[in-house]
Amino acid sequence: MPAPASAPERILQRLDWQVVRKLDGLLQGDYRSLFRGQGIDLADLREYQPGDDVRAIDWNVTARMDVPYVREYTEDREITAWFLLDLSPSVDFGTVDAERQKRSVLIDFVSALARLLTRHGNRVGAVLYASSVGAPIPARGGRDQVLRLIRDLLDQPQLTRAPETDLRELLDRARRQIKRRSLVFVISDFVSVPGWERSLELLARRHEVLAIRLVDPRELELPDLGPMIVEDAETGEQLYVDTHDRGFRARFATAVAARERALTLAFGRAGVDAVTISTDEDLVRAIVRIAARRRMRRA
Repeated sequence: MPAPASAPERILQRLDWQVVRKLDGLLQGDYRSLFRGQGIDLADLREYQPGDDVRAIDWNVTARMDVPYVREYTEDREITAWFLLDLSPSVDFGTVDAERQKRSVLIDFVSALARLLTRHGNRVGAVLYASSVGAPIPARGGRDQVLRLIRDLLDQPQLTRAPETDLRELLDRARRQIKRRSLVFVISDFVSVPGWERSLELLARRHEVLAIRLVDPRELELPDLGPMIVEDAETGEQLYVDTHDRGFRARFATAVAARERALTLAFGRAGVDAVTISTDEDLVRAIVRIAARRRMRRA
């Protein structure tokens, strides 16, 4: 009798059947739109022309020449992709399903994309952040690398208390450690102390960066559930609120709208393509949506 499959094996088998096979049909092999953006390898530099993507500006050359220069890239056959993963306590939240937290969405998303990438001969690596930044998982190819990513993610404990999340640590560490221009997925709920925006912009100058923002519906819209006690997942601070109070719900909606505007502005300033994935969204639908968006940006 064969030995029972390990937890990483079971997750990968489930995703192969429920996600990867469906994507094969829906994308019809056009993973170029998902993984290829402005290219990976630098081919040439030329002066900026009206209509060029400002994200392609080479700021170092521009500073030396006093004239804007843009990078042109050739798309080689192999991609190196890195996943920068926020596993701080705020991702251990979900109201749609007991098994559907932002953390579980993160694990499934990373596993599915890693499987798609390595299946086509590319390499994937990861940098994990919980209460601090851990040692990177070196970029490698193959199915075993996907299983290692899943195993390392499952082995990360769910912290009940941690210092306030500072995404600058994750982004700055990645910028120092990832030498070759790569495709970088920053996967987080972006609940962090301020200051990470500049680090994201610096990372995007060297790499092609996609920000994948994880949300839960209750973080965007507060229903009328009456009095309750809410707790900050990271600091443990508790607050009594009355969600029956229309004024409170209105103030909550105003705060959410302000945060959404601030995030949109931050991603735009960094020149980063940003996509939101909710805990109540089908993962296949979300990945197809990302591919369609990137295809439109390439057009």
